[in-house]
Amino acid sequence: MDQDLDLMLRVRAGDSASFEELLRRYRVPLVSYFRRMLRDPALAEDLAQEAFLRVYKARARYRPDARFTTWLYRIATNLALNAIRDRKEISPAGGNESSDGEAELLPVVDSKPTVEQLLIESHRVWLIRDAIQALPENQRIAVILHKYQELDYGQIAKILGVSVSAVKSLFFRAYESLRVRLEPLLKGGLI
Repeated sequence: MDQDLDLMLRVRAGDSASFEELLRRYRVPLVSYFRRMLRDPALAEDLAQEAFLRVYKARARYRPDARFTTWLYRIATNLALNAIRDRKEISPAGGNESSDGEAELLPVVDSKPTVEQLLIESHRVWLIRDAIQALPENQRIAVILHKYQELDYGQIAKILGVSVSAVKSLFFRAYESLRVRLEPLLKGGLI
């Protein structure tokens, strides 16, 4: 039996230690998912907490039809989409907020990089994040879930409520958009 599934079944039976274990396993990946979706570290923390609160409140109704991560990311995706919609209602122009965590994506190397290398890498990361952020919602969600959260096509299909072939189509369109948008970087040698 899947270990996460077993933990969630124990949570459903009232085992708080199992819930704490799920929280320990998935809090950081969930916060990371929200940060990539929303580019707001404080909101990412709040939404991760809300996602786990919803998991806990729904524990008695939990049915092991799918993997626990699929269920968790479905809840998280709904929260992220609601937050995006709420932001659009508040600020239709939609800002380009800078994430405080830019440096966390820089690779760790044995030798200390130069300031120029750090600036180029930071700029490259910003351009890639900006390109992903510009994708339509479902394409952005699919890319983030697959590339950053490492979920497979089947899980993403269940989270988005679409077929696997629809997910493949989302990826095709997303990667084509990213290729076109990031092509100048490839020619300039920044990627």
